Amino acid sequence: MERLLLGIDIGTSSCKVAVFRRDGQVVAQASADYPLYYPEHGWVEQDPEDWWSGVCRAVRDCLRCGNVDPAEIAGIGLAGQSWSVIPVDEEGHVLHRAPTWLDTRATELSERVLSDIPKEDIFQVSGNTFSPAYSTPKVLWFREYMPELFERTYKFLQSNGYIGMKLTGKMTSDRSQSYGWHFYNPVTLSYDGDMAERLGIPLEKVPDIVCCHDVIGTVTEKAAEEAGLKPGTPVVAGGLDAACGTLGAGVTGHYETQLQGGQAGGISICLNEPKAHPDLIFSPHVIPGRYLLQGGTVGGGGALRWFREEFGDELSFSELTKLAEPVPAGSDGVVFLPYLAGERSPLWNPKAKAVFYGLSFKQTKGHAIRAVLEGVVFSVYHNLLVAREAGVDIGKLDIHAMGGAANSEMWIQMYADVIGCPIRVPSSDTATTLGAALLAGVGIGVYRDFDEAVGRTITILREHQPDLKRRKQYESSLQTYLKLSKLMNEEMFI
Repeated sequence: MERLLLGIDIGTSSCKVAVFRRDGQVVAQASADYPLYYPEHGWVEQDPEDWWSGVCRAVRDCLRCGNVDPAEIAGIGLAGQSWSVIPVDEEGHVLHRAPTWLDTRATELSERVLSDIPKEDIFQVSGNTFSPAYSTPKVLWFREYMPELFERTYKFLQSNGYIGMKLTGKMTSDRSQSYGWHFYNPVTLSYDGDMAERLGIPLEKVPDIVCCHDVIGTVTEKAAEEAGLKPGTPVVAGGLDAACGTLGAGVTGHYETQLQGGQAGGISICLNEPKAHPDLIFSPHVIPGRYLLQGGTVGGGGALRWFREEFGDELSFSELTKLAEPVPAGSDGVVFLPYLAGERSPLWNPKAKAVFYGLSFKQTKGHAIRAVLEGVVFSVYHNLLVAREAGVDIGKLDIHAMGGAANSEMWIQMYADVIGCPIRVPSSDTATTLGAALLAGVGIGVYRDFDEAVGRTITILREHQPDLKRRKQYESSLQTYLKLSKLMNEEMFI
């Protein structure tokens, strides 16, 4: 009987499920959408039960479409969006919809926390800024505004941790995802009791930390019945979606870098030593002994999707980008700031606004589309400029692109030209679910180690070389972007 691996990814707009052979070949894949809820200004929630029902639908569809016997699934790996907070009672019942990474309800509360605890103290422990998007401020919001719920909560879980609990009955927090807690030290891989006490979060309300490829349990009879799986199938803890995608893109070594082009855009630089910066995101990789210095923009593919839905006249994504092809690099001075839901790194400003700059009567829809694409590229490059301040030699990066944007040769070429580095695109567009599956494969012994896992499964589809002439053409628009970004981050423009 063939030993197959199942990867599950809890994304922002949908969950994705894929079954892989040992060589990384996709046997079948499926997805299931679920809604976002906006009950108040700045609140962006999801119902974890929607995640679970979506997983059950997608797993059943995947197994059926691929004609896969559940008994062939040797192990299950989990990936999930970051900074979700799921309050559950001792039986695992959800007590409130989960604030997502887009949720900024704790903005004012975060400012009050920083008036009591110096931001340098928090950064020294966690390696991360104290932003309302992270998990910690959201839990503090529950403590202040829903104290009864806070007291009733047995554990606060992360997204993949919740799905792991639904599958196995075990509550855990993996090493890569735990960085959302500012009392978690991503170097020692442990909770800092003193910082937890200063923040006012009892450590008994967060799960035990496990390695990302640790088997946390097996599929229960109840979960098997709901999801169509075989009882007793091993489940590994998994990790942060960006980290799993980084592994699934073949990024395991020092200075190898994953370029993310999904709903959000971002960059994950793999390091063999810790390097943090208060304006970036720092976490352990899903691979032991490796770290990720990350930058994330809220724009990404979501910015292009927004433009298409509002102004695209029912054009497909490929038709949209074709309109942008005749427009020269730099969009004839049109610049777009993709801050459609505030901005994460390096601005950390939930009030930042999106902007089109440089429009005139001579500009066309193609100019606006190209400016959107370039604006996302500039926002990612902005993070790389900050990474250089942390001691990263960005000229030595070995970049692997993944996500929907990786399917656009035009968009990835923009990244190569602006960053000035070659960009390789792996043949699979299922990097995040593949990364989750590889964690399962290492955890249950299908692969000897991560080197074997990557070597057996990752191939390069194409490579983009930077064009130095076009890079010079981008310079003026890039500098305009950076100046506008600085202005937009000042109080008078918010």
